[in-house]
Amino acid sequence: MQFSIVPVESKSQLKRFVKSQWNFYKGDKNFVPPLIYDRMKLLNTEKNPFYKHSEIKLWTAEQNGEIIGRIAAITNENHNLTHGDKIGFFGFFESINNQEVANKLIETASEWLKSKGKDAIRGPVNPSMNDECAMLIDGFDDPPRILMTYNPRYYPTLMDNAGMQKSKDLFAYKLEFHKYITEKMKRLQGLIKERYQVTIRDINFKDKEQFRKDVETLKDIYNKAWELNWGFVKMTNEEFDFLAADLKPIANPKVAFIVEVKGKPAGFHLGLPDLNQVLIHNKGGGMVGAALNLLTKKKNINIMRIIVLGLLPEFRGTGVDAVVYYESGMRAHELGMDTGEASWILEDNEMMNRGLTTTMSGEVYKKYRIYEKKI
Repeated sequence: MQFSIVPVESKSQLKRFVKSQWNFYKGDKNFVPPLIYDRMKLLNTEKNPFYKHSEIKLWTAEQNGEIIGRIAAITNENHNLTHGDKIGFFGFFESINNQEVANKLIETASEWLKSKGKDAIRGPVNPSMNDECAMLIDGFDDPPRILMTYNPRYYPTLMDNAGMQKSKDLFAYKLEFHKYITEKMKRLQGLIKERYQVTIRDINFKDKEQFRKDVETLKDIYNKAWELNWGFVKMTNEEFDFLAADLKPIANPKVAFIVEVKGKPAGFHLGLPDLNQVLIHNKGGGMVGAALNLLTKKKNINIMRIIVLGLLPEFRGTGVDAVVYYESGMRAHELGMDTGEASWILEDNEMMNRGLTTTMSGEVYKKYRIYEKKI
């Protein structure tokens, strides 16, 4: 097969790289078009603070002027400092169902990473584990929830045949209000709230100064609560602020709250209304279309994604998590969201998997995979 690998070196090429994603999902009813503006912002090496410590290189695979594949290679130096390895990453992968194209894309990214002193390639991450990441391997019959990935069914086969091996699987749980909000749970969380003097405080989105203080609290909890997780890398202050600014317009304060024990922060919960239920209708990925669809269809959103739910280490095993689960379900219910997705959860995070299965009666309904290969 005749095709060429073309490096992305200009803003016009970058926009073409971003818009090429549509080429691979024609006729796919579950594809949620990304917002072109958001993708351009994410890949902007001058404005996204991630690139202050990391580097990215993009390529497209082209045949007769048409993009038939694309890939990014990423060096995340904060990851390697944290974990003491020499891992390089790939992301933003798309390809037609052709092994030769996929192989060449992975080979190109691998060669560049090797030239940067890396000894393995891992992904997909877009562009880090703190962003959208992993490849869908099971659960293709449903659109993705907000900020989760989606890909054609043949992608895992392309990865396997390219010599990529499983590094870690990630789970997405389906939660249903009527299955876990029971009288028993209501009594249990009430006892725990009383015993540990647990209070729930909404994140303040309206007061600028208080929101800044709340973001600082979230940052501290996030970096401590996830510190020992596989693949976790602390976000810099600038990265966290960059993310908070992005999430603020789409978050709902009812399902974004801080958990306090005896008046001190102990954890937090961030749920997001599944805007993908609206954005799936925004076929062109433009901001005007997104705004119009949100205006006319936002009231139909009935799913919440739990994007972050964590407690500081000293509060684990106390039952305070049950209070968070209960509050999450009740608050989502009040907003008309009786179905939820908790994602993503590491396959070997026993505490979270047990809590989601037993306490919340959740079921794993989608699986994602991070791949890896020595280079």
